[in-house]
Amino acid sequence: MRSFLPDYAIQAPGTLAEALGILAAEPGAWTPIAGGTDLMVLFNAGRLPGRRLLDISRIYELRGIEDDPSRLSLGSLITYSELLEQRAVHQFFPNLVKSARATGALAIQNRGTLGGNIVNASPAADTPPSLLAYGAEVQLVSVRGSRWVPYDAFHLDYKKMDLAPDELVARIRLPKPQGLGFHFYRKVGTRQAQAISKVCLAAYARIEDRVVTELRVGLGSVAPVPLRARRAEAAVAGHPLEALPIEEARRAVLEDISPIDDIRASAHYRRVVTGNVLAQMLTELGQSRFTPGHP
Repeated sequence: MRSFLPDYAIQAPGTLAEALGILAAEPGAWTPIAGGTDLMVLFNAGRLPGRRLLDISRIYELRGIEDDPSRLSLGSLITYSELLEQRAVHQFFPNLVKSARATGALAIQNRGTLGGNIVNASPAADTPPSLLAYGAEVQLVSVRGSRWVPYDAFHLDYKKMDLAPDELVARIRLPKPQGLGFHFYRKVGTRQAQAISKVCLAAYARIEDRVVTELRVGLGSVAPVPLRARRAEAAVAGHPLEALPIEEARRAVLEDISPIDDIRASAHYRRVVTGNVLAQMLTELGQSRFTPGHP
């Protein structure tokens, strides 16, 4: 059954201070909404929890990009389309470009925000694996102040986050990769576009003297939360490109994940495909010639 619009209240503060004041006055009573690409689906289906919406889409402090030599800081209201227009994102974070392009159709990319993709907390969201692979941090703000949280510690359980009811995600900060690096992103879905992933894997590897000195692998749709494949990462780090332990890493990643059967794929399918995509990534890594910034 569709929702009845007069049953809902909405406020649209013009400043961050005003928005945080509303959240602090009644913690948990207001649901922040920006692009609305997820919430409006629930609204139309009559399944949107809560009847009070806080429209944060016009808050200037949650916008903008700060680009310095060591890192890139993105306002949480940046849309996928705006991400795709940023030269620094293309230069330093190509996986984020690919994940933004893989998110819905153009209309969704014009409305949906990076912050919304994070706080919707779907394990199948497209950008979180890339954010994990790049070691992102998120800035949380409230009337009590500001704090930075490593993104790999932000998602606690299915739809549970290290986010208090009076907090908003303000910015996403990404350290720029230094030296020679390898970038990989693969989304497995029913279609290349406009489909929710069955398995998603993003990876970044740092290479020195043809040795993998650091590997970060972000996974989606294979656990209650987007997560790092830490066992697989540990199996590969320290190995030369000519002798990557692909089968050992494939076995290790199966210990990292806990997929379920659902309407999109079975747990068995997700296990097999995760191992195969990881093996594909490592094979391409081993064959890469490397130029600074890109494989």
